[in-house]
Amino acid sequence: MPNPTAAADAPEPSQLAFDAATIDLEHGHRLYYEQAGNPQGVPIVLLHGGPGSGSSPRQRTFLDPTRFRIVQYDQRGCGRSEPIGETAHNHTAALIEDIERLRLHLGIDRWLVCGGSWGSSLALAYAAAYRPQLSALILRGMFLSGGADIDWFFGGVGALAPEAHAEFLAHVPRRWRRRIVTYLQRSFAGADLEKAARLAAAWQRYENAISAPDIAMGRAASPLVPGSAALRAKYRIQSHYLAQDCFLGQRALLRAASELRDLPVALIHGTLDRVCRPNNAFLIHRACAGSRLAWARGAGHDPFHPATQALLRDAVNRFAAHGDFSHWPTTPEGPLAT
Repeated sequence: MPNPTAAADAPEPSQLAFDAATIDLEHGHRLYYEQAGNPQGVPIVLLHGGPGSGSSPRQRTFLDPTRFRIVQYDQRGCGRSEPIGETAHNHTAALIEDIERLRLHLGIDRWLVCGGSWGSSLALAYAAAYRPQLSALILRGMFLSGGADIDWFFGGVGALAPEAHAEFLAHVPRRWRRRIVTYLQRSFAGADLEKAARLAAAWQRYENAISAPDIAMGRAASPLVPGSAALRAKYRIQSHYLAQDCFLGQRALLRAASELRDLPVALIHGTLDRVCRPNNAFLIHRACAGSRLAWARGAGHDPFHPATQALLRDAVNRFAAHGDFSHWPTTPEGPLAT
């Protein structure tokens, strides 16, 4: 799922990383991580989206660097982790263990886990597996990872952006259009790099279109420029995961949410999110007893929308001050919460 990082990516001096390194994993994988903020602050780990995207300094700008010890890392095959685009020994169970290995490596007892889009799916799965190691959970723009979400992304939402959807489908042979994810996975795993580059560019353009505020005007006028090696790697990982329902599926994630009773859980979702439907947040909220759900009014899937950023900032500060989300959000006239 989209994970915008392109604009305003430079951190303020107080948000610069104070630590950056890699951890050697099994089967030749190396995990890149960095830390920023206050080494003595409240520990928080940020799980990036995708699958296949990566971390960036901009993703931590809603956090007060004097108050939080901010941990970020790039999932297997993503960003600065190596080997880039590698799908072997790359699945959700391994990613869950990587998070726990990172916590132990950094000597953190318990931490606040925050994830958006695919990162919210991974955060839920990790929380269910390692509940005692979490102090709280914040999920944004929730992706349920099952067939319904994937069919919506490659099909249903296309009715709201018909030109962009038609432009994307032009890169998929007709015989594969009922099995688009399988076609994408095979194409990115294949040896035809020019084909993969064209598909990567088309996929990115389609994502940008359905993420746009005026979704019906999402068709791009400029010629398609083949994607870079990094973009091919991103979508190689993403197609690998989507072809397997991210090794999770909706039932597994809702079951994971149901196991988090008594854990402080804050849910944030844009009312205009067309990438991950708002109903996803409602289903998780209903499954997770005691969770708090706040709607970012007028926001789509973009994590940097002002309404979403305000809710994220409010949630982490509320937890740092009080240890829960019981009176969050704190602005009565702000976005709705239940």
